[in-house]
Amino acid sequence: MADSLKPIACPDTAPPGGHYSAAMACGDLVFISGQLPILPDGSHTADRDFEAQAMIALDNFLAVAAAAGAGPEDVAKVTVYVVGIDNWPRFNRLYARRMGEHRPARAIVPVPELHYGYLIEIEGVAIRRR
Repeated sequence: MADSLKPIACPDTAPPGGHYSAAMACGDLVFISGQLPILPDGSHTADRDFEAQAMIALDNFLAVAAAAGAGPEDVAKVTVYVVGIDNWPRFNRLYARRMGEHRPARAIVPVPELHYGYLIEIEGVAIRRR
């Protein structure tokens, strides 16, 4: 029998701004929607520098993973959209500090622009442990 899809909501992030769920679980897999650097109260942070935006987006990504029962060590694949390839090394440093020794599969995709003028968006796949 096929596993059913289960939408995941996250009380620690702003609710999705469009017609999508923060994440969808299918069995032990969790597909986390793109997380922008939006504060939990819905405040936008596009006026902040790249490092600040990256930390907020990564915190949001990990909060959604946690809401689904996955920790940072359970992240299997991450896709990062960045405005400006010059931001790649900055993100890599912040990401390495936050993820520690765990090294999920990852792609960084340079893009010309993102919604609301943000500089970063993070999506990925994790494995639920609970």
